[in-house]
Amino acid sequence: MRLLSTKPGNDVPQLEEFIGEENFPPYIILSHTWEDGEVSLQDLRDPAQRTAKQGFQKIQRTCALAARNGFGFTWVDTCCIDKQASAELSEAINSMFRWYEKASVCYAFLSDLAPKDADADLSSALHKCRWFTRGWTLQELIAPVEVWFYDRDWNYRGTRSDLADTISAITNIPVPLLRHEASLSDFSVACRIHAYSLIGIFDVHMSLVYGERLKAFSRLQEAVLQTTGDHRRPQHPRLDRRQPRSTTVHRIPR
Repeated sequence: MRLLSTKPGNDVPQLEEFIGEENFPPYIILSHTWEDGEVSLQDLRDPAQRTAKQGFQKIQRTCALAARNGFGFTWVDTCCIDKQASAELSEAINSMFRWYEKASVCYAFLSDLAPKDADADLSSALHKCRWFTRGWTLQELIAPVEVWFYDRDWNYRGTRSDLADTISAITNIPVPLLRHEASLSDFSVACRIHAYSLIGIFDVHMSLVYGERLKAFSRLQEAVLQTTGDHRRPQHPRLDRRQPRSTTVHRIPR
């Protein structure tokens, strides 16, 4: 697993690699929706490429915020995975839930959430956020011990626990699960299934095949059946919208 160092004085966060989960240091993990100009692993190593892309500022802000909150490392999916290496990409996707689960805190950056003074009704504003319509963010919402939400100007807006009622209304995810008062095993396969993005929720391993669409859903059903024995087969979810998505307690940022 590659992590970005948050050491002060580094305008360009340095990548460090850790082998074996037992060797992972405490780290912050970022959840976000991809925009134009995201920075890849190759871009991060190329001064001209990284500074030319808008996503570099997102990486810098994530690392700076983590450092202020006392964390030495962060993980950002755009640049911490070598997406040109198919084996690494496949392994990363199968490990994603576990990586979010092991993070000290997850920062959820909502790029289309206006600052506090621009929209006093946070609940209404959250309903409009694109982050809640993406399948990949489902495990990023559920897996971490806690999620801290930030608006487009990186203002802190609340935790997953604080906002559980609103998030449940948006996603149909039960409040006890959002507050980690219940576990995923308490819910049926029909409630949990959503192709690649939920591989980790079932603790199964699947090879990655780009472009297979419906076949991915069928393969996931077969893998889950072999693992859980739960024969309740859900209907196929829409692929463009998400279907309703250490235990140390850390201080909340001010």
